[in-house]
Amino acid sequence: MGSVRKASAWLGLVDDNEDERYYDDDYSDGAEPGEAWVTDPRVKVASDVAEEKGRRIGTVTPDSFRDARAIGELFREGVPVIMNLTAMEASDAKRVVDFAAGLIFGLRGSIERVSTRVFLLTPANTEIVNGDPAAHRTDGFFNQS
Repeated sequence: MGSVRKASAWLGLVDDNEDERYYDDDYSDGAEPGEAWVTDPRVKVASDVAEEKGRRIGTVTPDSFRDARAIGELFREGVPVIMNLTAMEASDAKRVVDFAAGLIFGLRGSIERVSTRVFLLTPANTEIVNGDPAAHRTDGFFNQS
């Protein structure tokens, strides 16, 4: 673009459409809907691999008791679920905890309180490993005495 055209474009006297002539109208900026874009056919999407190996954890932050269904569906599939009930009213949060208690009883899972109004639901085939600092003191690592 010449300097006169640049000055005219800067003043708004002409349209600055220099960039448009470099683009092809037939260019599509993504895969077709429903297709995953993968650079190499040997590469698997992380969520597919995680699902195959059973390495998924669901997190649900319900707004009301109506959202409890999402918790139940994930847990029924064998996925551990972290329930964050901090955004709920106390009465609805109690109902969701009661629902989760029935869910873990029926599917032989377990429930553990992570913090205030945050719970971890684990299926029967999942082990919770406790990271208690007292258990690590016996190995002598960083023992100053």
